Amino acid sequence: MRIRLHPHHPSAESGIALIIVLIMIVVFGILAGRFAYNMKVETTLARHASFSSELDWAGRSGIEMAKWILAEESKGQGGSFDSLKNYWAGGPGSSNGPCAELVFPIPIGNAQIDRPKIIDLERKFNINLADEVILRQAMTLITADAADSATIVNSILDWRDPDRDTHPGGTESKDYETLDPPYYAKDGPFDDLTELLMVRGVTPNMFWGANAAGRVQQVFNRPLTGRRSAFDEPTYAVGMVDLFTPVSGRLININTASATVLQLIPAIDANFAQALISGPLGRNGFDQTEGTEDDAPFRSVQEVSRVLGGANPQVLGDLTRYFTTRSLVFEVHVTATAGNSHREYVALLRRNGPKDIQTLNLYWK
Repeated sequence: MRIRLHPHHPSAESGIALIIVLIMIVVFGILAGRFAYNMKVETTLARHASFSSELDWAGRSGIEMAKWILAEESKGQGGSFDSLKNYWAGGPGSSNGPCAELVFPIPIGNAQIDRPKIIDLERKFNINLADEVILRQAMTLITADAADSATIVNSILDWRDPDRDTHPGGTESKDYETLDPPYYAKDGPFDDLTELLMVRGVTPNMFWGANAAGRVQQVFNRPLTGRRSAFDEPTYAVGMVDLFTPVSGRLININTASATVLQLIPAIDANFAQALISGPLGRNGFDQTEGTEDDAPFRSVQEVSRVLGGANPQVLGDLTRYFTTRSLVFEVHVTATAGNSHREYVALLRRNGPKDIQTLNLYWK
């Protein structure tokens, strides 16, 4: 026989009270945890704020040090050319130069900076100067679908040129305005390379290449009609970010460019590119390792003839149109540390001469 307690029976009332107490304990526990978390966040923010000025001075000092390094190496024996052997590029530099005496990390007040990471942008091709031939070659190196390449190339040209006339198979504002959300073609030069993600047909995988994993996949542009889904699209070994830059001089530095970037030029195939870098007479020297004391960088583009062995003058002429041995624009990364706080400063520098190094952009993250 089942016995039902009256609602006012003492046992029923004590059960309800117990439930209420448990609920209150859970609520107060959540509130206490939330309060503790907020206090931790506030403490962390306060600690970072206390170091903000120290980090700022240290980071900016690191950028100035990068300028000094670039200026000093411009004065040295190899000042007429730049290579991965240079100290600024992470190489050994000159053993008796002033940069050899630097020891990192360097303390600045209550903070310190690591060795600046300096990357020349002439190791890539300027996307604003790439013609149809270069862009088509880029699509081949990326291994983009041949059926899509023409549309992507012409859409890049349409995005960049100032007019509203569409290249054959290209894309102008009237097409982008039909998307959700709608937007316009820029009709101007690329200021940031990620603008390519807004160009018709350029997917995140195609843009980032092997580094696509973990990147933000949501972009404005829509895939070409009939494309396979993003889940079926391959991860390309080379991406546009590996080949192009929106800011650099007109020429590629043959001493710092990768084998893939070298192949953007019609006269250079995979074998020639490999010979230029790691061949018996290539820039890596006998140890076949880049950025070491053994490197033998090209002091001029004409020195490529040592690799060709009696080079055809026409080939050298073609290479002179695209290559240099000098870098002008550099991206600098400096990590400043104070206590447990870290801040990375990024600057874009243009070296007009040993005594004239211009800061084009500076920010921290």
